[in-house]
Amino acid sequence: MTAPARLPEGFVGMLASLGLSDVAEAIATTAPEVSVRFNPRKPAPALSTPGHPVAWWAERGLTLDSRPRFTLDPALHQGRYYVQEAGSMFAARVVSSLVGRLGSASRLCLLDACAAPGGKTTAAIDALPDGSIVVANEFVPLRAAVLRENLVKWGYPYTIVTRGDTEPYSRLRDTFDIILADVPCSGEGMMRKDADAVAQWSESLVAECASLQRSILSNLWPSLRPGGFLVYSTCTLNRTENEEQLLAFMAETGAESVALDVNPSWGVTPALDAPGLHACRFLPGRTPTEGLFVSVLRKPGAEAGTPPVESAKGRRAEKRPAEASAVEPWIAAPEEMVIRKIDDRLSALPASMTRLLARIERLTDVICAGVQLATVKGRDLIPAHPLAMSTLLRPDAFPRVELSRDEALDYLRGNALTLPASTPRGYVLPTFDGFPLGFAKHLGNRSNNLYPSPWRVKITS
Repeated sequence: MTAPARLPEGFVGMLASLGLSDVAEAIATTAPEVSVRFNPRKPAPALSTPGHPVAWWAERGLTLDSRPRFTLDPALHQGRYYVQEAGSMFAARVVSSLVGRLGSASRLCLLDACAAPGGKTTAAIDALPDGSIVVANEFVPLRAAVLRENLVKWGYPYTIVTRGDTEPYSRLRDTFDIILADVPCSGEGMMRKDADAVAQWSESLVAECASLQRSILSNLWPSLRPGGFLVYSTCTLNRTENEEQLLAFMAETGAESVALDVNPSWGVTPALDAPGLHACRFLPGRTPTEGLFVSVLRKPGAEAGTPPVESAKGRRAEKRPAEASAVEPWIAAPEEMVIRKIDDRLSALPASMTRLLARIERLTDVICAGVQLATVKGRDLIPAHPLAMSTLLRPDAFPRVELSRDEALDYLRGNALTLPASTPRGYVLPTFDGFPLGFAKHLGNRSNNLYPSPWRVKITS
């Protein structure tokens, strides 16, 4: 076929050789889909744009009829939903099925190794048994900051965010029940929505990405428990980074390919010319999403049946900060938390993850763990924004002040608030639609806006 004008000829030829010429045509001529996934631990908002359920995650995924201005929706900043490709929501379905294969409703331990911006991490959180530990890592510092922001907004306390290469995780042997490896790739599946993916494509880029992916897989495999599962995914379409990558890895390690339950009506394409390998290809034009490849490998050995979270017996002792008694009334179930102080910051750590955190801190850079509760400033304890976003926050811990939509956007922009005269002095929770936006300090005649500066909304209309 003749190459569509905006796509590289080598890329179009590669798809044609795989029998995917229709996919190239769809990338060149059709518009991308827009979808969102709702947070089950927070109240779902009423969106301004209608839509229909995502077929493989109908419980909480919605494909919208058009793209609204998400940045101007306070509910997005409250962590009540996440804007995500419909195909990427398949991660939640996969993790949910793997929890069933592990044969236990007990707490598990999951690593998302290439996690930014956090879509698959939050999807995995929602599919795991409550109280499971989730470790999310990102190599690129700016992307790691975005990952932390999105996980803070999602509000799940049992998280650890790290920044760095995956190599240190090779020394956490037999630790994780499930590992997500959404590896860096050539991005062919994003060409319909990302001009940079078109501009940067080359055969040498494909080879470079494949080499990096193999290194990441080699780093992660030792940290997976025998009987545990590694979920490999890319947003690219070639066989080099997908089928060929996994077939070679399986031959080297003895990893077992795991079949996934797929409804034929979804239009998902299986692995291409790869006997013995089970995979799902989400292809533009065939499925209502951008390009995605997903496959699951099982590590040979006994099932990972012993929960990785430790009991109270033998748990690492944490020095109790003097301020602990002042912040414990702010959180639900304080008896299950360890209050930790680093420099001027107080955080609540689920007691079940302190030992794993100590191991990780010896190996790599931890930028977030548990829930930051407050900053100590002299005799004052300034409540931290992550507490406002967290499900750990006690509903009655602070006075609440409901804001209109316009007032909520003013708050998210960092502007000063004019609160009702009846508002008590001190720290209060501005809310929108009954749910927290963050903190403010009411001084009587004025209020200080405590919304984090880096996260403030820059768009005015």
